[in-house]
Amino acid sequence: MPVRTYESSRAGRGKGVGLGLAIGSAVAFGGSGVAAKPLIEAGLDPLHVVWLRVAGAALVMLPLAVRHRALLRRRPALLAGFGLLGVAGVQAFYFASISRIPVGVALLVEYLAPALVLGWVRFVQRRPVTRAAAAGVVLAVGGLACVVEVWSGLSFDALGLLLALGAACCQVGYFVLSDQGSDSGDAAPDPLGVIAYGLLVGAAVLTVVARPWNLDWSVLADTADMNGTPVAAAVLLAWIVLVATVIAYVTGVVSVRRLSPQVAGVVACLEAVIATVLAWFLLGEHLSAPQIVGGAVVLVGAFIAQSSAPAKTPAEPVASGGPERELSARGNVT
Repeated sequence: MPVRTYESSRAGRGKGVGLGLAIGSAVAFGGSGVAAKPLIEAGLDPLHVVWLRVAGAALVMLPLAVRHRALLRRRPALLAGFGLLGVAGVQAFYFASISRIPVGVALLVEYLAPALVLGWVRFVQRRPVTRAAAAGVVLAVGGLACVVEVWSGLSFDALGLLLALGAACCQVGYFVLSDQGSDSGDAAPDPLGVIAYGLLVGAAVLTVVARPWNLDWSVLADTADMNGTPVAAAVLLAWIVLVATVIAYVTGVVSVRRLSPQVAGVVACLEAVIATVLAWFLLGEHLSAPQIVGGAVVLVGAFIAQSSAPAKTPAEPVASGGPERELSARGNVT
């Protein structure tokens, strides 16, 4: 097999793996709300659920933080930024915004992040983007407007809107910071170490915000109602921590390394669709016809952006996905 053909095939497989990981991350993140809502309805404060989610995941990832402790010396700004923006910022801003504006509106504003990532690449980094990637973002955001039925809540609270925009900006930070060092080969910061320290930083910040010493721990020893079915609260919390946080962040960051921040960001829009579908089946919250159409539009937009053909020159448009970006396959022990 010619070298060029082999490299193209390898790059294609890498993008395919990246797309699969990005979809897996969206599924994992999308399941968080379905598991969290019964806990909130059982009596837990939303911020307490967020704190339990992040703190529990930080505890699970603590051994990796110890293993990659050299990152504290090598990339302290990256770790602090990822924890503040990608973990604590997105969660805190989103939960604060939904206390003032409809959940659907807040979710739509938050998922303007892919468009903001594209703007960051084009106007801050001054790098070209493909028309297909831009069209994919437009389709995805337009589809999300149907999924969350934005027309159902047009009475905006200015502060609530700003808080939701803050969540979107923090999500941009998540995608951009996840891509840091992806082209540095063996010198790239290990994504698992970055996630571990990001969760530790996020847990510390959320401890101050959520004040978990006021948490009603007795709720976790009881059952929660999921559309008429009693489910152990501890099982729901375990799902939120292990699947919707640990697995979601790991697959999300690795997918950004194999795709690009803006392409992974568009695929992440599927989280809203997945969350709505799961709520339909598990919580009895049925989809309307416009929501089904909107979900299809989001899928089309994500596919168009992901399938943009990569250029083969160093000056390639980054929004096209780019060649496969190898992780440090040996898993640097730092």
